[in-house]
Amino acid sequence: MTKFQVNRRTLIKSGAAIGAGLALPTIFTSSARAYLNEPKGDTVVLGFNVPQTGPYADEGLDELRAQELAVQHLNGEGDGGMLNTFSSKVLKGNGILGKKVTFVSGDTQTKSDAARASAKSMIEKDGAIMINGGSSSGVAVAVQGLCQEAGVIFMAGLTHSNDTTGKDKKRNGFRHFFNAYMSGQALAPVLAKAYGSDRRAYHLTADYTWGWTQQESIAKATEAMGWETVNNVLTPLAATDFSSYIAPVLNSGADVLVLNHYGGNMVNSLTNAVQFGLRDKTVNGKQFEIVVPLYSELMAAGAGANVRGVFGSMNWNWQLQDEGSKAFVKSFGEKYGRPPSNSAHTCYVQTLLYADAVERAGTFDPCGVVEALEGFEFDGLGNGPTLYRAEDHQCFKDVLVMKGTENPTNEYDTLEIVEVTPRAQVEYAPDHPMFAGGDLGQCNSGA
Repeated sequence: MTKFQVNRRTLIKSGAAIGAGLALPTIFTSSARAYLNEPKGDTVVLGFNVPQTGPYADEGLDELRAQELAVQHLNGEGDGGMLNTFSSKVLKGNGILGKKVTFVSGDTQTKSDAARASAKSMIEKDGAIMINGGSSSGVAVAVQGLCQEAGVIFMAGLTHSNDTTGKDKKRNGFRHFFNAYMSGQALAPVLAKAYGSDRRAYHLTADYTWGWTQQESIAKATEAMGWETVNNVLTPLAATDFSSYIAPVLNSGADVLVLNHYGGNMVNSLTNAVQFGLRDKTVNGKQFEIVVPLYSELMAAGAGANVRGVFGSMNWNWQLQDEGSKAFVKSFGEKYGRPPSNSAHTCYVQTLLYADAVERAGTFDPCGVVEALEGFEFDGLGNGPTLYRAEDHQCFKDVLVMKGTENPTNEYDTLEIVEVTPRAQVEYAPDHPMFAGGDLGQCNSGA
């Protein structure tokens, strides 16, 4: 349908056929196909589903800040932010397809069942036509599945598991955030250069889809350069004290601890590791080191001095100097008095990408939006030239390797950019073994 709608817009723009007074067949009309929550009035409702409680609540609050800012910019309020730097120029600050953007929000609680219930309520009771947000891959996979069943678009927030665009990928779901495989490919060469190729690593891993795929990705990437994986111990997402997990590391013969943890889990496990004196020890004739594969500014702030000198990776950072990043940091900083986080950035960008796709498709019909996003290439949103790959709905762009700032100059100077890993280094084939299984299936419009 969308191709016909786009063709109709092209014909109107060029004057071809229309100028000759030829009638358009019924198939060209935008109302030819019904779809769920089609906006009938002068507004359109977006659903922002974020962790407002639970271990990732800090990330969720920053996501909600960014989502609200994106809505303001779409409606022509404020300075426009990344609308001014986005390579696509269809967004004019007059809403989406002329309709004012409104939003409702829900609390995922960082629990899959709660997240599905929250999204379901926003879709069924509030008429949300798109769901965006989340800071857990378990939540993302659950909500993506719900959106596929319901017939709305899911623009994932912070989800790093390979499975989101691997075995659990869905036609109605899209991910701008990078993934665990990309972290491994970006980090491994930097770790080898900094710590050598003869290392023994002990992994503590959050026991859910993100932790599993993050551990697999970083282990395979480091083993390929000569490291040995001594052990991998799963830890509950609800854990707050990791002392009992840290103690065995001391007698394992490992000289590197890899913390496959995120949010409050990472803050607590890293703090416990430092309290046990791991970073002051010499093992196998080497200084003991700690690695945090996935970083965020909020985690680094929570961990304080414990992150200094610790390597990790990020999707984006407020210190980037491209025009899109500077525009977003300026808008966010003026509104909230602080730099935006990694998670805030991806939710802001995903909201703009959805609105842009609707404009380019000329319809809110989810199947039209899917077609507009598949294979879409763009720039100006903070990560350099980016591709939304059609085969799996994964974005491909540069990845950042970070390190905890050794001598911070202010409260936000927690992480420094060590390397901008080029997109080519983190790309992979759609049938890569770590992403095997699953099928995008067909678009569902909810009709």
